[in-house]
Amino acid sequence: DQADAEYWMKQHRIATEGAGELSPLDYEDYCRSGGFEAWGRCLRELSPEAVVSQIELSGLRGRGGGGFGTGRKWRTVAVARAANGGAAYVVCNGDEGDPGAFMDRMLQESYPYRVLEGMLIAAYAVGAAEGVVYIRHEYPLAVIRINAAITTLREKGVLGAGAPGGISLRVVEGAGAFVCGEETALLASVEGKRGVPSMRPPYPAESGLHGCPTLINNVETLATVPWIIRHGAECFKAVGTAGSAGTKAFALAGKIRRGGLVEVPMGISLGELVDDIGGGVEKGGTLKAVQIGGPSGGCVPASLSRISVDYEAITAAGSMMGSGGVVVLDETDCMVDIARYFLAFTQSESCGKCTACRIGTWRMLEILEKLCAGAGRVEDLETLERLAHVVRRDSLCGLGRTAPNPVLSTLAHFRSEYEAHTRGLCPAKKCRALVAYRATERCIGCTMCAQSCPVEAIVFTPLARAVINADICTRCDMCRQVCPENAIEIVDAKTDNQ
Repeated sequence: DQADAEYWMKQHRIATEGAGELSPLDYEDYCRSGGFEAWGRCLRELSPEAVVSQIELSGLRGRGGGGFGTGRKWRTVAVARAANGGAAYVVCNGDEGDPGAFMDRMLQESYPYRVLEGMLIAAYAVGAAEGVVYIRHEYPLAVIRINAAITTLREKGVLGAGAPGGISLRVVEGAGAFVCGEETALLASVEGKRGVPSMRPPYPAESGLHGCPTLINNVETLATVPWIIRHGAECFKAVGTAGSAGTKAFALAGKIRRGGLVEVPMGISLGELVDDIGGGVEKGGTLKAVQIGGPSGGCVPASLSRISVDYEAITAAGSMMGSGGVVVLDETDCMVDIARYFLAFTQSESCGKCTACRIGTWRMLEILEKLCAGAGRVEDLETLERLAHVVRRDSLCGLGRTAPNPVLSTLAHFRSEYEAHTRGLCPAKKCRALVAYRATERCIGCTMCAQSCPVEAIVFTPLARAVINADICTRCDMCRQVCPENAIEIVDAKTDNQ
């Protein structure tokens, strides 16, 4: 099948190498597939400096969202530890809080030894004797498997004070705060404090956990490290683009035929990711936009689907790579409502420490809710845009600085939809306050709609065209879904009342 061939052939597995072939907690199985070869090579052949240099040469960038050079971060930690002569730490950031994202979850559940091997190599390179795997409490299987893998590695003599390298690893569970994905908030949580960000500098690489130099990488970044050490930096650079080497794992969701987790070379076009690998828009719909980068990402319109999936191109389009969540939107999605949905998430997850994020996101959300309710004005669009720029500029951490992205990107690419909402119209017929339901002449009086209506907004009148009471109707869409004749249509509430 051609579609299946494109799905598999256009992927390139590095972090997910051996997908479907490895038993997650089988130590021997992992070793047979090349597991711990990279760690052994570090101990036998490579100095910590040589390991750092390999990661620098590979061009690996952080897969957690920011895209910061991994080797550069490792070198900063190594230099800081050597300068103060004290301890250093390595932290694996597994606090994947983006709605719809499950890349890190899958890697921890399916390849726990690979993640831990990456941590061992990182700890060796920067001179750390202790590492922490910070995992969301909502990922119970990941917690179980990482803990089980750590226990096995202790039994095998790979971990512990008496093991080669003398490195110890432990798991710390997060309490569910989205903001703890931010480095300083995460470290506060590990120390048992309230998980809120702190001012930078100093950066964690210089003064982090317990005041010591601390290397923080996300799960996918660390899972990629063993492959690089095993195959060499040049092999990794041969995949992807000049500025974005290697591969990236994405979680495909939304209006797409083939959702799930994929790993593709950097530089693939957004259209290839959606159409060839994802199978295109489901149910014959038309691609409208792709929301990429989690709740703090932006919406890239279908007209830009040819752009390259790399850090610079995605940022230039008004979005961000983020951790890799991709939500496909079709013509039935309202871009104002989409912006409202994602901003509502980031606003509720704001720690409240800084005024710009605490108050600014709340005021932005108020305007978006007014627009979706049909109470917005043209002047609100200017206010919304101005607020978005203030929040982006003045927020303390990455959560606040990126929270306006869904709003700014949709204002830039779909401003006509915002303007329509100021006139009380929702072009996508999505905002409940701006639409009404009506039975057309195709109605045969079967009463399926009346029987399914949860609020009895449709009178039970067999063999007669259904009449929907707009004052009672909650716009739940149930009547339209059950109608065998497709006789229920969604109309503009403003037009319907005239």
